Amino acid sequence: MELERKNNDETNMAGNEVEQKKHPLLELVQAIVIAFLIAFVIRTFIFQPFWVPTTSMVPTLKVDDRIIVNELFMRYGEIERGDIMVFRYPLDPDIIYVKRMIGLPGDTFEIQDDGIYINGEQLHEPYLKQDHSYEQLGPFVIPEGSYFGMGDNRQYSADSRYWGFIPEDNFIGKAIAIYWPLANAGQIK
Repeated sequence: MELERKNNDETNMAGNEVEQKKHPLLELVQAIVIAFLIAFVIRTFIFQPFWVPTTSMVPTLKVDDRIIVNELFMRYGEIERGDIMVFRYPLDPDIIYVKRMIGLPGDTFEIQDDGIYINGEQLHEPYLKQDHSYEQLGPFVIPEGSYFGMGDNRQYSADSRYWGFIPEDNFIGKAIAIYWPLANAGQIK
């Protein structure tokens, strides 16, 4: 009797093992679906690619650079002076812009012939590769919940000097890396 029960148990265990094995094609399809879902979540809620179509951020970002934007930054990060941010253009939210944040909420902002002044002190901008001449602007105080963005290629940048402040709600995320072309790939500073 004991021997019979043992044989039946072994048969059931072997039968269960056969039932638990999946067809290799089904496993492949499941792996692809899971990978797609993970990629979808990452692309939709965490990182998103964008294309740079203009010269406004040269030399930091060049025409046709492809960048990765950290969207999670808007939930857990705080925009700092010098951050390169991607946002919806304040005058037409269907258009996406990328600019460096120069003025923060509450700053007293002024542009003089020799440079930009924040709260009375000249802003040091090591990311600019050449000297720029500026038209005077200000002084004014940047309202709470708003930012002042400028392109690194100041001569050829349509930015806050021309169309005003960027509302905090317009931000999509922080530009963190260039991924294409490979010759330009790397972290954005």
